[in-house]
Amino acid sequence: MKTFTRTQLASCLSAAALFAGVHGNAQALTLGVDFAASYTAASLGSIAGLPTPYGGLTLKAGAPNTLLIGGAANTDPGLIYELGVTRDAGNHITGFSSAPTPLGTVGTYNDGGVTYGPAGVLFTSQWPVNKLGQTKPGSTAEDKVIDLAALGVADSHSAVNFVPAGFAGAGRMKLVSWAGGEWYDATFSPDGFGTFDISAVTQIDLDPVAGGVQSLPGGPEGFVYIAAGNAGFTVNSLLVSEYSAGNVAAYDLDANGDPLLGTRRDFITGLVGAEGAAIDPLTGDFLFSTFGGANELVVVKGFKVPVGVAEPTTLALLGLALAGLGFGRRQRSS
Repeated sequence: MKTFTRTQLASCLSAAALFAGVHGNAQALTLGVDFAASYTAASLGSIAGLPTPYGGLTLKAGAPNTLLIGGAANTDPGLIYELGVTRDAGNHITGFSSAPTPLGTVGTYNDGGVTYGPAGVLFTSQWPVNKLGQTKPGSTAEDKVIDLAALGVADSHSAVNFVPAGFAGAGRMKLVSWAGGEWYDATFSPDGFGTFDISAVTQIDLDPVAGGVQSLPGGPEGFVYIAAGNAGFTVNSLLVSEYSAGNVAAYDLDANGDPLLGTRRDFITGLVGAEGAAIDPLTGDFLFSTFGGANELVVVKGFKVPVGVAEPTTLALLGLALAGLGFGRRQRSS
């Protein structure tokens, strides 16, 4: 239990946002100097009926017009909700077409990590209890929950993702903790029941030249992989929602799919509580949610349609190929 909880921090950020006149579309989103000429960022606003604060998000496997997003994040009654989205002629998401409904009982203590992995399993980060949920396709409750504290993950795990096909380190599971920013590589394998065991978690030093073990700054939450060739990205890269700093940061990747600390650049600044992170498979747009403040969704356009990003079907095939093999904070408030 930290003396200054995430709940208290979010409350302070919300108050600051209101004092500054930041609300909904008025949030002062500013693209970094390396990206401003090529991308546009706009708020989609809040989702009517979705309990605040917001957690992580993704598009539903096989149904890209359905959004999955965490509500009442970081709390025991938190849930993952699904709702329809509207799209324009270019397939970009422009709004919401239905009221949010719970995905069964999935999503207790949901946080920035909501993503699909091998075999179409939905992985959900749980903060502050330092756990990782797994939900098989068609299930309406978590089929497996792993205690990450027992594996040495620092309090508390906040987000998870998998290195996409076509990237160095493809298929590897990556984890991060809030607020310390500890970054991990996880060794996992099928458990024979449609979900996955994690046998080991290794903290990665993100700057071996510096003394000690270096972690991500800014209070990291959800993160996504960006392919080289997108404007401003000359190498395969990572975008990270920085909850504490109110930014989204860009990093170059190393040969294992881990961010290189010395390459950090501002992708977006001027946020309040950046939380989730997802890629729209139809357009390549970057989507992220905010926890506290305006509790909203933001869409960033200008990316290429992702060819190498690991969609659920790709990861399902990868999971079959890996069968039997091992892949070698805080307390917040709204």
